Amino acid sequence: MSMSQFQTASGRPLRVAPAWVGAARSETQDDRLLSVQEAVWIYSVRRYARSALWCLPLGAALYGWSTLGIGIPPGPLLIELAAGWLITVAMIGLAGLLAGSRTRRSAVAGLLIGLAGAVLWLPLTALPSGTAPDGTGIPAPSVHTLALVAAAIMGTGWLLLGWAVLRSKLVNPADGILLMLAAVSIGAGSVAVKPLPTVGALLLLAAGMGLAWTGSRLIPPS
Repeated sequence: MSMSQFQTASGRPLRVAPAWVGAARSETQDDRLLSVQEAVWIYSVRRYARSALWCLPLGAALYGWSTLGIGIPPGPLLIELAAGWLITVAMIGLAGLLAGSRTRRSAVAGLLIGLAGAVLWLPLTALPSGTAPDGTGIPAPSVHTLALVAAAIMGTGWLLLGWAVLRSKLVNPADGILLMLAAVSIGAGSVAVKPLPTVGALLLLAAGMGLAWTGSRLIPPS
C-alpha cells in the first residue's frame, strides 16, 4: 500500500516547521530572525506566566482569611505562609508576562525588590513570638520591627509592579491601580488599624482576578 508524501505513517497530515520564524531578511531590513527553539521557549514562558497569575487571587483569599481572626484548623501561620508562597509565585508570573512590554524595567525592579522582601518576611513570620533568629545577632525585640521593614520592602515591589501594569498597555490599567492600593493598604495595615489588611486583601483579590482573566486571553490556550 502506497503512502502519500504529505502524510505520516499513522495517516495524519505531515506538518513541516520552518527552521526560522519571521520574515525573510533583506538588505534594507535589520530585523533579527527568531529561531524555532527561541519561539517555543518564549511561548513556554508566557504560558507559565499566564498560569501563575491565578496564584494571586488564591493567595489574596488565603491572606484575607488569615486577617479575619477566625479559628483555622491548620493554624494561622500555615495559612499566612501558603498565602505568601502563592503571592510570590504570582509576582514571578506577572513579571514574566510584562517582560515583553514597554514597562519591563519597572516590572523586573518590582520583582527583585518584592522577592527580597518576601525572602526576609517569610522566615520572620515563622518565628515564635519573643524569639530571635540564630546566628544573626538580631535581638528579639527588633524582630517585629524587621518584619515590618520586610513587609514595606515587599509592598514597594508590588507598587512598582502595579505601576508597570498601569503603564504597560498590555492588560487592564485598572488592575495596576488596584495593585498599588492593595500594597499601600496591606503595608499600612501592619502598623495601623485592623481592617486595613482585610481591605488590602480584597483589593489584591480583585486585581488578581482581573489580571488572571486578562492574561489568559492574551495568547491562545495550548
